Amino acid sequence: MKDQTFVTIARFQYSSEAQIIKGRLEADGIQVFLKDNITIDTDPLVSNAIGGIKLNVRAEDEKEAREILKSIKAYAVDDEGTPIICPNCGKNEVEMYSTIDNLKSFLSFLLGLITFTLPFHTRYKYVCENCKTEFSIKDRKSHLRRVK
Repeated sequence: MKDQTFVTIARFQYSSEAQIIKGRLEADGIQVFLKDNITIDTDPLVSNAIGGIKLNVRAEDEKEAREILKSIKAYAVDDEGTPIICPNCGKNEVEMYSTIDNLKSFLSFLLGLITFTLPFHTRYKYVCENCKTEFSIKDRKSHLRRVK
């Protein structure tokens, strides 16, 4: 059996997301290997620390797998289902991520870590994949008020 080289094509914070994409790629005949999914299933708080769940495919399948990922990628939407638009470039290639950027979210994280529970306060930010602009939903709302 020849050695196979795997390439990481995506990272996910939760294993449920990775499993869905894995199933889609395997349905198209692409061999998929998930890395760190069991560790994160055991303790979800370490997901950001270890870089999330890595979705790996064989190097020869990388191009096809990336095309499939690109065709099914869902970007962030607001509460009404409207795509969130980047305030900088105006594209809807925006993804949401959680962050610890103030004292309240940091203390919440520490309390969750000490008591082995999930954090009860999380701050969410958005990042545009096109221009790499980071913004919060409050920034977006103030931008929309200025535009109108």
